[in-house]
Amino acid sequence: DLANFLNKMGAKIAGAGTDRIVIEGVRELHGAEHRVIPDRIEAGTFLVAGAIAGDGVTVKRVNPEHVRAVTDALAKCGYAVDIAGDSISVLPNGDGSALEIVTEPYPGFPTDMQAQMCALLSTNRGTSSVTENIFPQRYMHVAELKRMGAELRLEGATAVIEGVDSLLGAPVMASDLRASAALVLAGLKADGVTEVSRVYHIDRGYEHLDEKLQELGAHIERVKSE
Repeated sequence: DLANFLNKMGAKIAGAGTDRIVIEGVRELHGAEHRVIPDRIEAGTFLVAGAIAGDGVTVKRVNPEHVRAVTDALAKCGYAVDIAGDSISVLPNGDGSALEIVTEPYPGFPTDMQAQMCALLSTNRGTSSVTENIFPQRYMHVAELKRMGAELRLEGATAVIEGVDSLLGAPVMASDLRASAALVLAGLKADGVTEVSRVYHIDRGYEHLDEKLQELGAHIERVKSE
């Protein structure tokens, strides 16, 4: 997207999206109009939210190719995924099935979605595994999900997830941006009240996440800690 933007401004950049980018210098750039591509991680997070609880979700103005790894994973779990133009709908379809995920650079499964998928797979049938190849230590959310009744264990860079019937609401602590989102998603399906502290992490990557989830019917509110 950056290369497309710069080319509109008069740059000469070739090979964007490949392993080799060639840039030919120009004397100057000029103004241009450009629409920034949608955030694929925010879109993916809401797609997972649609699979976790409620009556599903439709995410509009999204590039389906950018979230293909996520929609493919959801479909393999048994969730109903419908793609129409720049809209994607995901519907819960009973209890999802187990899945093996390996994070990879784009277009593979994104590391920024593995925490959210851990939350989803925590209540899916069977044994799932998530292998983190980008940031092998990126499992701060595991301990907090276990506080909610999830059965997860770490084997090196792999999280092994035994699906449970349900999660239980609990006080949990957000440690980073994507872990925060995962805990919120887990709270959507948990029985009882889930309190997520240090939610300022969420605001670094999501705009009004709580308000958007409210529009989907979630019982969620932001309160100031005393």
